[in-house]
Amino acid sequence: MTAGQPLQLPLGIKLRDDATLVNFYPGPNLACVEAVARLADPARQLDESVMLLWGAQASGRSHLLQAACHQLAERDGLAMYFPLAELQQHGPSLLEGTESLDLLCLDQLDAVVGDSAWEEALFHLYNRVREQGGRLLLAADAPPRQLGLQLPDLSSRLSWGLVYQLQPLSDADKQAALIMRAERRGLQLSEDAVRYLFSRAGRSMSELFDLLEQLDQASLQAQRRLTVPFIKQVMGW
Repeated sequence: MTAGQPLQLPLGIKLRDDATLVNFYPGPNLACVEAVARLADPARQLDESVMLLWGAQASGRSHLLQAACHQLAERDGLAMYFPLAELQQHGPSLLEGTESLDLLCLDQLDAVVGDSAWEEALFHLYNRVREQGGRLLLAADAPPRQLGLQLPDLSSRLSWGLVYQLQPLSDADKQAALIMRAERRGLQLSEDAVRYLFSRAGRSMSELFDLLEQLDQASLQAQRRLTVPFIKQVMGW
């Protein structure tokens, strides 16, 4: 592996290129984003090396975990991203040896809740990470005490670390996030255009970003700016 490359699984798991910290609009979650940035900085000494993010679906949990892997890899560290809902079928043996990484990110923790083998493996992994001075970043849809973990020791261990709730973005924050993402693509998205998109599209950030991708491609092909008339033409609204 070359320096600066995140460690990847041999199971088709990929990090999204656009899942970076600079691409994440913090809104009310600035403290959480700053904590993730500190955790993903191998040069920084930490008082706490385990962190759990929780929030609703599409709140940005997966983005932040992948962004942490990208940042650490850029600083010549070794990181791995595990979306547990996709990997559960392969069994907890996947976790063996991962405590030696500079950073391990475990997404969708709720997917293995109630699976005694996975919970036991996670408990021992937590202890090994602590013993070896590693860093562990997890994401779930609820805080540790409300996840319904069957292993009380695992629930208590996860509660010892930093726990952040990802707060939902307001409509104003979502519009600002869309404008920021457009600017990073070199696009000019007026406030009128953003308001029009919000009047016709869904409110989830993933849906809005997918829509921006579609409009970006159309604007490149047509050599047109993202005006309201052009958006209407592309989307057939």
